[in-house]
Amino acid sequence: MENPEIFVVMLLYMCAVVGIGVYFYKRAQRNSENYFLGGRSLGPWVAAMSAEASDMSGWLLMGLPGLAYWCGLADAFWTALGLAIGTYVNWLIVAKRLRNYSQVAGNSITIPDFFSNRFKEKKKIILGISAVFILIFFTVYASSCFVTVGKLFNTLFGFDYHVTLVIGALFVVAYTLIGGFLAESVSDFMQAIVMILALVAMIAVGVVNAGGFGAVIENAKGIDGFLSLNEIATPIVGENGAQLNAGNTPLFGKAGNYSFLNMISMLAWGLGYFGVPQVLLRFMAIRNSGEIKRSRIIATVWCVISLAAAVMIGIIGRALLPVDEALNTASKAESILIVMSTDYLPLIVAGLIMAGILAATISSSDSYLLIASSAVSVNLFKGIFKKDKADEKQVMWVSRIVLVAIALVGVIIAWKEDSVIFTLVSFAWAGFGATFGPLMLFSLFWKRTTRTGAIAGMLAGGISVFVWKLVLKEFLAASIPFFSLYELLPAFIISSIAIVIGSLLSKEPEKDVLDEFEQVKSGIVPEV
Repeated sequence: MENPEIFVVMLLYMCAVVGIGVYFYKRAQRNSENYFLGGRSLGPWVAAMSAEASDMSGWLLMGLPGLAYWCGLADAFWTALGLAIGTYVNWLIVAKRLRNYSQVAGNSITIPDFFSNRFKEKKKIILGISAVFILIFFTVYASSCFVTVGKLFNTLFGFDYHVTLVIGALFVVAYTLIGGFLAESVSDFMQAIVMILALVAMIAVGVVNAGGFGAVIENAKGIDGFLSLNEIATPIVGENGAQLNAGNTPLFGKAGNYSFLNMISMLAWGLGYFGVPQVLLRFMAIRNSGEIKRSRIIATVWCVISLAAAVMIGIIGRALLPVDEALNTASKAESILIVMSTDYLPLIVAGLIMAGILAATISSSDSYLLIASSAVSVNLFKGIFKKDKADEKQVMWVSRIVLVAIALVGVIIAWKEDSVIFTLVSFAWAGFGATFGPLMLFSLFWKRTTRTGAIAGMLAGGISVFVWKLVLKEFLAASIPFFSLYELLPAFIISSIAIVIGSLLSKEPEKDVLDEFEQVKSGIVPEV
């Protein structure tokens, strides 16, 4: 085996993560609220850092650095800026009101629950639609995590990608079954600390080994468009997608234009935060709404530092490893942090960083599986098929079966070895942002929003993501640049318009719905 020291450190680290799951086992299994929402008991540090870690995970440590390494600063910078702004605004305007509203609206424990209870629907159409979309997009999200695990072990130890993919999925399912939401949140908190330390440490080591920060910048300046915010570097690749090189010099063509449309497209990533359940659930699970301000500061600072560090690692990586067979395609480039760590750090330290990538990826994927399984077991099975007559034992068993099924489909999606993590995540992110983001904002801040408007908005947003990505962008973007827009932005706008039109064309909400809205708006909400 290659790098046995790293393997041992990773094994010990994962034992600690499993220990967290075992510790919270009894508490998680008491009832579905404890299992899926942790009994609304998260403190400000755990809420903030687990929200960010569950969101970023392997994408932050592999996808974003790989993007910067492959084509330079523009794409990575504008994406990171959009995410940083979105993080702050989401914590600022959504967190407190959702925490209070989810409690007032039937003590909701899932996002579909909240939407359904918010509009007091008797026929659970909103519940069903939102549960189905969660199931679809979280399956894609989980597959991106499995790709990360496969690439990690393949790059580090030479293990077969497909074997480690399956083993990683089995581990995630087992861990999720044990600990539930609280274990996953606490382990995410630990992962957040490891992630930011790993990124900052790798920057320091990378700059020193590259000959100083000046040498890194000079190398980047030598690549046309690499450091530009309005141009993008274009690697010259062969038929197999691998970058060509001359000796120790990677070959790049003339920089491509990075238009205002591209910038807006990447900034639109920030809109996704209003609709991603793994973050919104942390808002609902905070033990006291008065602690949200502290959480907002913690989350924003962590996010800005981590995103900036991830982008810098990609830039530094081009100076350290300009030509490397392990990094010569867009997919392989996502292993830049792994290769830098094993080449330039003591193996034990590298092992800790690799363990952080693995654990962050696994804890994020178990978050995705947990939310998706709750959508089926709590919202579809109990809420619709059993009409709230299913007992806790039945709900928990359905949840376990669904976990296994989702993991299986996720493995199938991730089976292609050259899958790009960034691409998978961007599609799922757009799906959640457009399906739930506009509805979340309108539900919290516009009391005239109706059940009809909510249904129209979810369907319009979710369907638009598929149509824009798979039809309009695929067939029209080459001739009409407008259709190259990241699908989240147009789908978000379409969903918002559908909510407004659907609400204005339907009857005004009932008095009890309006009364609840005013109660939450006033801030008079009893704490759990």
